[in-house]
Amino acid sequence: MTAQTLAQKLVARAVGRDHVAVGELVMCGVDLAMFHDSSGPRRLKPMLEELGAPLWDPQRVVLVMDHYVPAQDEDSRRIVQLARDWAHDQRLPHVYDSQGICHVVVPQHGHIRPGMFAVGGDSHSCTGGAFGAYMFGIGATEMLGVVVTGEIWLRVPHTLRMRWHGRLGPGVSAKDMMLRMITDLGMNGGGYQAIEYAGEAVQALGMAERMTLANMTAELGAQVGLVAPDQTTADWLGQAGVTQGLDPAELAHWQTDAGAVCTDHDYQAATLAPMVAAPHSPANGDVVTAYDHEPVQVAYIGACTGAKLEDMRAAAQVLRGQRVAHGVQLMVAPASVRDMARARDEGVAQILDEAGAQWLPSACGACAGYGQTISGNAQVIATTARNFKGRMGSAQARVFLASPYTVAASAVRGRISDPREWLA
Repeated sequence: MTAQTLAQKLVARAVGRDHVAVGELVMCGVDLAMFHDSSGPRRLKPMLEELGAPLWDPQRVVLVMDHYVPAQDEDSRRIVQLARDWAHDQRLPHVYDSQGICHVVVPQHGHIRPGMFAVGGDSHSCTGGAFGAYMFGIGATEMLGVVVTGEIWLRVPHTLRMRWHGRLGPGVSAKDMMLRMITDLGMNGGGYQAIEYAGEAVQALGMAERMTLANMTAELGAQVGLVAPDQTTADWLGQAGVTQGLDPAELAHWQTDAGAVCTDHDYQAATLAPMVAAPHSPANGDVVTAYDHEPVQVAYIGACTGAKLEDMRAAAQVLRGQRVAHGVQLMVAPASVRDMARARDEGVAQILDEAGAQWLPSACGACAGYGQTISGNAQVIATTARNFKGRMGSAQARVFLASPYTVAASAVRGRISDPREWLA
């Protein structure tokens, strides 16, 4: 049989075959459909009512309220209440209301596992690929088709394989890897293909860092971002309550075969420096020292990309015993309620408290321009995935993207700074 990439194997399983060819148009069975208060009921409810169609399988649907919570105005309250009422009417068994950001909450509650084929009503749904699942974002019309039929058409993608050799140095993270790749390839570099992250450096990453890689596949313009599952995956999912699909023999199947056709890009992890993306594009990147003259008024640790427990731990390594500079606002919006609780238990939150952190709700918040947004012409350094003009609120704000290490270091100094100075 022809050697297959991980992406081809995942699609083949969803089709019910042993093999699929790149470029082939196939119909895939969907294991999970996820959407949130912004992308879900307010768009799907009227279309379903017009069709007079029921959900194909409520057990395979997950609804997360994370964009408009906590509600800031009457429109937000209306959208959230509509989602809650619809979930009740549909008797949805998997609803997470104000528990955190969907891309973190869904795997934390055991809904993703290797081998699955899943879709989400959000562009960063590709986060699920960190677990060896084929998961990608779709629009409301496509989601309507999925929730009625349980199926979706797909053109089998070619795979770009990002091979990271060696190990990352202290103060360098998956966010820096992504900003390096996006800077090199551009925001359309993925060409709506599959990207597989591989190599020693990727295998050495914990699941939260792998989630960052898969998540920001959206900023590379690819459909799906994948990391082959291994024991690290199995251990993390086991703690999340997953019991199926974690057998070593099953995990061994979800690997790209030797000889499978990929386009390879090779990187050296040991020589990677902390990266920063300047306004107004994630592709506008350079090493941190290129921006060390830039002042900072707001340091934002938030978003599915940059406020998981491990991200807060990274920031705490820099902030231990430090205070943010005068005139700098350090905003922290944990990615999930569960991560916030663990940060409290571990003492991580106390370190951030003592550094001067202002805590925000576990929600999408300012990352997507909701809740307490950025105002005026502030210079912001953020752990978010995007720095498009006006995305975080004010169109006059200038947003720089960086890792939690770099955001924390910049908050202490009051200008963009290399975190390795604090970690030496």
